[in-house]
Amino acid sequence: MKVRRAQEKDMERIDELLMQVEKVHHDGRPDLFRYDQKKYTDEQLKKLIHDDLRPIFVAVDEKDEVLGYAFCIFQQYQNHNIMTDIKTIYIDDLCVDENLRGQHIGRTLYDSVLAFAREQGCYNVTLNVWCCNEKAMKFYEACGLKPQKIGMEVIL
Repeated sequence: MKVRRAQEKDMERIDELLMQVEKVHHDGRPDLFRYDQKKYTDEQLKKLIHDDLRPIFVAVDEKDEVLGYAFCIFQQYQNHNIMTDIKTIYIDDLCVDENLRGQHIGRTLYDSVLAFAREQGCYNVTLNVWCCNEKAMKFYEACGLKPQKIGMEVIL
């Protein structure tokens, strides 16, 4: 297995994995997440694949088949009144095919994002995880992530 930047040829497989994530979110919070909807149009995904400020990494097998992905976004406050100018990589989405979990693909993707962030001079790597996604929360905790801030809600 290796990790590389996503290419247009990976779009169909990325879409399949995005749908798996969408289902997890819909199952956990059907009040917020629509069922069976694509997160990105083909045009949006194609644009993201070529956006160096929003790199997408894919884990691939020896046949170059996509096993999982990590959508990332560079973030940086500059000249903010109270926030420092640190550069961050935000992991917007990380998914491993549900049939392949437990093979350290997610950890390999995550470690590759960390290495990339270090190479790019980032201070930290951040992400959000939905509380209804307990498996993801446990995975990120096992990777050493700790809560940075907590979003709260009350449903009216």
